[in-house]
Amino acid sequence: MADKAYLAVDIGASSGRHVVGRFDGRRLALEEAYRFENGPVEVLGSLHWDLLGLWSQVKNGLRAASAGGPVASVGVDTWGVDFGLLASDGSLLGNPNHYRDSRTNGMMDKAFAMVSREEIFRHTGLQFMQFNSLYQLLAMKLARSPLLEMAKAWLMMPDLFHWLMTGQKSNEFTDATTSQFYNPLQGNWAFELLKKFGIPTDIFGPISPPGTDLGPLRKAVVDETGLSGTRVVLPGTHDTASAVMAVPAASRPGQRPDWCYISLGTWALLGIESPEPVVTDQVLALNFTNEGGVGNTYRVLKNICGLWLVQECRRVWNKAGRNWGWEDLNKLSAASKPLVSFIDPDAHDFLAPDDMPEAIRRYCAKTGQPVPGDEGAVLRCAIESLAIKIRHVLTMCEELAGGRIETIHIVGGGTKNRQLCQATADACARRVVAGPVEATATGNLMMQAVAAGDVQTIAEAREVIRNSFAVDEYLPHETAAWDEAFGKFGKLVGSRQ
Repeated sequence: MADKAYLAVDIGASSGRHVVGRFDGRRLALEEAYRFENGPVEVLGSLHWDLLGLWSQVKNGLRAASAGGPVASVGVDTWGVDFGLLASDGSLLGNPNHYRDSRTNGMMDKAFAMVSREEIFRHTGLQFMQFNSLYQLLAMKLARSPLLEMAKAWLMMPDLFHWLMTGQKSNEFTDATTSQFYNPLQGNWAFELLKKFGIPTDIFGPISPPGTDLGPLRKAVVDETGLSGTRVVLPGTHDTASAVMAVPAASRPGQRPDWCYISLGTWALLGIESPEPVVTDQVLALNFTNEGGVGNTYRVLKNICGLWLVQECRRVWNKAGRNWGWEDLNKLSAASKPLVSFIDPDAHDFLAPDDMPEAIRRYCAKTGQPVPGDEGAVLRCAIESLAIKIRHVLTMCEELAGGRIETIHIVGGGTKNRQLCQATADACARRVVAGPVEATATGNLMMQAVAAGDVQTIAEAREVIRNSFAVDEYLPHETAAWDEAFGKFGKLVGSRQ
């Protein structure tokens, strides 16, 4: 086939990018057409996303992509849980809140006083995290938010961009499953649960699967960007769903998969792929989650705080005038003594501290460990703690998988952190395969190719990915020292966190 171009708009919590994928029938080649910064905006004590500013950036990227020739289709993916509300006339009711906003502090306890933890899980099969959409909406309900009272439509972040592109309102499946009010066993919104919380149910529309064609770009968008003849096609709009689609694992017909994945960036999402949701007491006890995947699959996974720890350390130090790049941080960390002190990356201490390095030092002090001195020691503590937390969660993953996991596939921007990749192999005593780096954009693009019929199945899409991108392999060594460190870490976090 002649080369065909698809466009992925991949927006993360700290940056966004427009990536053109050119597909010749066997290999996919990526071209970055545009990149922009993203981040929270504080307004009157609340954290928001600048949706209108992001929309301007999305259009800039569409314009940049159009300069390279015809684009068959475009799809947007973002992080999960966050959303916007529309009024009856289609007006946007305020800028969406950021998931780290303080309005959900203590909201899970209030929710459990109304509906038990066990019942919420029975309806949703989702991991309990205070920023899930359910607790954001409950916070609005309890605060008697006029925006919620006026709302006639609820759209998650990628849904908002697709609406701005086409005028079509859609609730895409993979992102909807991150809300904690989607029922995976019934395949629909958990209306019964929403009613128990007094949350209006008429704002939720029909759920659309990945691969749905929403139609052409609005004429005004075509006129402004020059992107003519392009369809808008839903990828797995939750970025992790697209990233997991890009895992270059080969299927073994009739056999249990012996691999897991980590989508590594600001967050580290570790899990297995399942043909059906797993809503059991064991999943509840382990606080795993059932999130929708592409190709009628579920991602049975656990969210772990990822490179947020390192990103925030860098932000604080550079704000103080350091001007350090990522390679500078790697050198600082590599020069420090290994396996000295550990933190639980998912402790509330690290959710949104003003000073991450100081938060790490305080945690070590209060848990009776040596306090990291210089910046390299702080970084080493953060990276090694993340690797050990991955091992901690891997043991749970193997319980759910029903057997040993031999290979850990790490995909996403975090694969550039070679120190963390090697630390993960060492801590877990497993083979680690790292890549592709642009996993989310790649999965987004390949879902569009599947929707167009240029690739027939997800398995074939993964074969294309294996043919298209090199990966790095890390083998474990020095595992005895990590075994000792894992024992120390277990005393910090307990057995089931």
